[in-house]
Amino acid sequence: MPITHLDPTTSALVLVDLQKGIVAMPTQPHSADDVIANAVTLAESFRSAGAPVVLVHVQTSADGADRLAPDADEVMVTRQMPPDFATIVPQLATGEHDIIITKKQWGAFYGTDLDLQLRRRGVRTIVLGGISTNFGVESTARDAYERAYGLVFVEDAMSSRTAEDHTFAITRIFARIGRVASTSDVLRALDSA
Repeated sequence: MPITHLDPTTSALVLVDLQKGIVAMPTQPHSADDVIANAVTLAESFRSAGAPVVLVHVQTSADGADRLAPDADEVMVTRQMPPDFATIVPQLATGEHDIIITKKQWGAFYGTDLDLQLRRRGVRTIVLGGISTNFGVESTARDAYERAYGLVFVEDAMSSRTAEDHTFAITRIFARIGRVASTSDVLRALDSA
């Protein structure tokens, strides 16, 4: 059942890791350019409606000392990041009232003031997009779900490293904890307010 209404007084757009160093990597099934274009359209609509726009990016210290380093079977490759790695893409043209969240791990809630920023604004529904679907977006979504936020996942405003990873998160995780929609669905629902 498609979403039909989004109240701008209780909804926020949260865009995860749309930053230069991450959008430069290959993505599937949607190109990073398509994800960014949809995110820009959403952000402009949320701003016009007076709803919060949250731009989340990941940035660790230059020495990497605050980066997670778990003992894991598949070790994540760490490398020196370019100076603009964490810079939010210029297409999003940060709005005057946008909330910028800097995180140190996949999810945007742990160790940040995201929950505080949303609750003080009366947000009950989070509309999510970003890269990567099954890392930053999914980790943020799971934390939001556990904090009892309503969730709307904008399928064409997110992407992953593989189409399979994206599809698994959309169909097996997101469909169980929220509503999956397209950019056009969200715009119509926001306009109906």
